[in-house]
Amino acid sequence: MKVGDICTREVVTTDATSTVQQAAGLMRERHVGALLVVGDSAEGKQVVGVVTDRDLVVEALARGLDAARTGVGRFAEGKIATIAAQATIGEAIAAMKERAVRRLLVADEAGRVYGIVSLDDVLGALGHELAALASAVQKGVERESAERAPLPPAPGPLPGHIRIPLPYPLS
Repeated sequence: MKVGDICTREVVTTDATSTVQQAAGLMRERHVGALLVVGDSAEGKQVVGVVTDRDLVVEALARGLDAARTGVGRFAEGKIATIAAQATIGEAIAAMKERAVRRLLVADEAGRVYGIVSLDDVLGALGHELAALASAVQKGVERESAERAPLPPAPGPLPGHIRIPLPYPLS
C-alpha cells in the first residue's frame, strides 16, 4: 500500500501571519490537528511549514504568549517533513521515526503538495491489513475443516498425555 492511497487529500491552509487564536479556531472548525502554513514568495504562495495543535499548546499557550497577537508563522518555519506519494507505509513509518514527527506532507511527482499523512492514517491502514490477515487465517481453518473428514475417536488417552478436567487450578 502506498502513502498516496491513505493520505488525506484535502489539506487546510492558513497564512503565516494568522494568529494562534485564528489557527486554533480554524483547526476546531475543520476538525484537523495540523495546518499547512503558506507565505508569499517570488513564485507566489508556497508552503513554508506546518503548525500542529501541539505546537499551539506547547509553544504558544504554555509560554503565555498572547494568542490573539502571536503569528503562527514563527512556529512553522522550516518544519516541513515530506514523503513521496509512491512511498510505502514502511517508508512513512521510518520517516516519521527519523524526523520525530506525527505527520508528513505527501508530495506528487512534481514536488507539489498531494496531501498529508498522519500517524492515525498509518495505524488505520495497518489495522486494516492486520484484520485482513486474521481473516485469511480464519478462512484457512474453515477450508481445512470443510475439506477434511474428522478422525475416528481415539481408543483412550493419547500416550504420554493425561486428561485434566477444566477449569483446573494454576498452582
